Amino acid sequence: MQVNLTGHHVDITDALRDYVNAKFERIVRHFDHMTNVRVVLSVEKQRKKAEATIHVAGADIHADQESDDMYAAIDLLADKLDRQVCRVKERRSDHHRSEGGLKAHVDH
Repeated sequence: MQVNLTGHHVDITDALRDYVNAKFERIVRHFDHMTNVRVVLSVEKQRKKAEATIHVAGADIHADQESDDMYAAIDLLADKLDRQVCRVKERRSDHHRSEGGLKAHVDH
């Protein structure tokens, strides 16, 4: 998985880069079919904003969060994306289960 991290009105330090990478490694543990992640960190007045788009096979997942602290915004973003990725994973597994059930029912 490739993480593309950019900043808008904020310098991307090594500490921020490492923090974002660590948070997205947790998401990859739940769903490893992610091909590309684009993260944008920005500052508008006193609000820090983190937004990300995850490209997975067949879908794009987007989320954004704002906070007074950049690290808190990244935490909230990672939690939101984690929930969305789990939901996509569940939908895919439910879909495959229902297909198997239909085939078994039709064969009888």
